[in-house]
Amino acid sequence: MNILFIGGNGNISHSASRRVIEAGHSLTLLNRNSPIKGAQHIAANIHDEADTARKIAKRHWDVVVNWIGFTEADAERDIRLFSGRCAQYIFISSASCYENPCAGEVLPIRESRPLANPYWDYSRNKMAAEQCVMAAHQNNQFPVTVVRPSHTYHRVIPLTIGAWTNYNTVARMKRGLPIVVQDDGASLWTLTHAKDFARGFVGLFGQEKAIGEAFHITSDEVLDWNTIYRQTAEALGYTANIVHIPCQQILKHLPEQSGSLLGDKAVSASFDNSKIKQLVPDFRAKITYADGIKETLEWFEADVSRQVIDLDLEAKIENMLTIYS
Repeated sequence: MNILFIGGNGNISHSASRRVIEAGHSLTLLNRNSPIKGAQHIAANIHDEADTARKIAKRHWDVVVNWIGFTEADAERDIRLFSGRCAQYIFISSASCYENPCAGEVLPIRESRPLANPYWDYSRNKMAAEQCVMAAHQNNQFPVTVVRPSHTYHRVIPLTIGAWTNYNTVARMKRGLPIVVQDDGASLWTLTHAKDFARGFVGLFGQEKAIGEAFHITSDEVLDWNTIYRQTAEALGYTANIVHIPCQQILKHLPEQSGSLLGDKAVSASFDNSKIKQLVPDFRAKITYADGIKETLEWFEADVSRQVIDLDLEAKIENMLTIYS
């Protein structure tokens, strides 16, 4: 198949790019300056619609995936650009769009669950974009599939505070310093390695039954946050010195974390993957967090430039711990 990725070199998308190339498909990346070996490259900024339209003129793809679409305006632009230029357009949404908790519904989460997130603009913008592309499908047969990744990691550290691209919490673990875990750390969570996600994701390509549908693609492994932090420390050869701080107290020091905490990570989440497995029967998430985080940490440890310490954040963490530990 002839595949176009908009972006294609990020935390989740890099693994998907490698999977596409290894499967023998023809992959083109449309981005400003991030080619990948084995893929063709269109140097363009998707936000410059006129320039992008010129560069993709007379081109057609079996599958187009936008990894960097976040808003309704992004969705509207893509509908204009790719209507008639692809057999399948995949919009990358987010599992944080699900209403959680949801009255009358229990875990695991299924794709039929209502979408609502009163805490996080990121999620509400993704919902609006979903509604836009689905309306284009219903009204004009725009061939869309929506995919909702959950908390997916590879070259990021999937902890709550002082992590992701920052190395604060990992550095604290290595020094034996206390680390912050929200609430009592007992809520349940699902972490998915990007290589596992890619197996299910690429399996949706070219599937007519996927058009007009939404899917999440996650691990079936469910861990509590205390275990996640402990396994992270153990992967480094250390013991996690956990201090539990209520979310509302954390947000007094880190108000910018409100959406990510209250709208996502402070609430238990597990997922029923029956729908993706029906279309991609061989999909199973094989990488446990205990194994996957070792690979991630080895990548960070291999290059000191990746071990970024946010000094302002570190001061706020220390202040929190002084008050609550």
